[in-house]
Amino acid sequence: MRTSDKQGGWDPAVEGLRSELLGYCYRMMGSIFEAEDAVQDTMLRVWQSRDQLRQDTSLRAWMYRIATNICLDKLRNAKRRALPMDMTDAAAVVVEPVEQWPNSSWVWPAPDSLGSPADIVVGRETVRLAFLALLQSLPPRQRAVLILLDVFRWSARETAESLEMTVAAVNSASQRAREKIRRAELRSDVLREGDYGVVEADRSLLDRYVEAFERYDIEALVALFHENGSLSMPPYPMWVSGRASLASFYQATRHHCAGSRLLPVWANGCPAFGQYVPAGGEGGGYRPWCIHVLEIQNAKLVHLHNFIDTPLFERFGLPSRLDAGRV
Repeated sequence: MRTSDKQGGWDPAVEGLRSELLGYCYRMMGSIFEAEDAVQDTMLRVWQSRDQLRQDTSLRAWMYRIATNICLDKLRNAKRRALPMDMTDAAAVVVEPVEQWPNSSWVWPAPDSLGSPADIVVGRETVRLAFLALLQSLPPRQRAVLILLDVFRWSARETAESLEMTVAAVNSASQRAREKIRRAELRSDVLREGDYGVVEADRSLLDRYVEAFERYDIEALVALFHENGSLSMPPYPMWVSGRASLASFYQATRHHCAGSRLLPVWANGCPAFGQYVPAGGEGGGYRPWCIHVLEIQNAKLVHLHNFIDTPLFERFGLPSRLDAGRV
C-alpha cells in the first residue's frame, strides 16, 4: 500500500523508504517474517494518517516513528529471541533432535539484499546473527535508539524526533544500551569476529563444503570445521560442539540428509545455502528443507547455522522444488 501525493497518484518517496524500513524492523524484531508484517502495517498506517504529517516533520522521521511504535507494540509481550547456543548448553549426548521450540524463540536469517538507508553504508557486522541476538537482549526502546544511532548513523536530534523523545533521553538510552551490550555474556559473541571481506574470495572452502555435503562425506565435512566448531538447527534447541560431536550428529541425521542438493545464497553477511532433500515418491526431485548459514574464521567453519523453516526459501528467492534433471 502506498500513500497518495497531492495529485492523487502514488508517492514514490514513501515507497522508496520501504526497503530501509524492512532493514530497521528486522533488526528490531529478529525475524524477517515479523519485520515484513511490521512494514506492511506501517505502510497501511501511513496511508490512513497521511494528512497528519506536519510541515516541520520529515517524511522519514514520521515513517520511522510509526514503524517504531508498531514494533514496540508487537514486542510488548514477546519473549527475547536468541540463538541456540545462548539458550542451552551443547548436547552431552548427540542423537537426532526431536524437541522443538516455537519459532518465536529464535533469531532467523534474512537475505543479504535487506535494505539500509540509501545515504549510508551499513556495516555487514550489524546484520550478523550474533549481533542480532545481542540486540534482542536490549529493551525494545533502547534497541531502537541503538539501531538508529549506531547502525543507521542518525544524529541524536534525528533519533529523538523519530522516537518522540528528547535528545537527553536518547543519549541516556544510548549509554545504557551500550553498557548492557558491553557487559553481555553470550556464547554467540565469538561469531561476531568473522572473516569480513575474506569469505568472498575463499571459493575453495565453499566448494569443498558443497562437495562434501552433497556426497555426505562425514569425514570431509568435519575436517572443514575448527577443532571446537559447532552446529545449531533452530527450531531445535539442541546444538553440538567439537569435531567428535559433529561427526556423531552427521551420522545420526544421515538417513534424512544423504543425497541432498545445495543452492548458494547469502544471508546476514555470510555465505549460505538452501538445502533440498530427496522428495521421494513418483515425481522424485528435491524439496526444500533448511538454510545453511556458514560462519567462517581463518578459512574454517567456526559455526554452522541450519535454519529448518521452508517458508524462508521464498524470502531468499529459492525455488519451491528442484527437479531431478536440474541437478
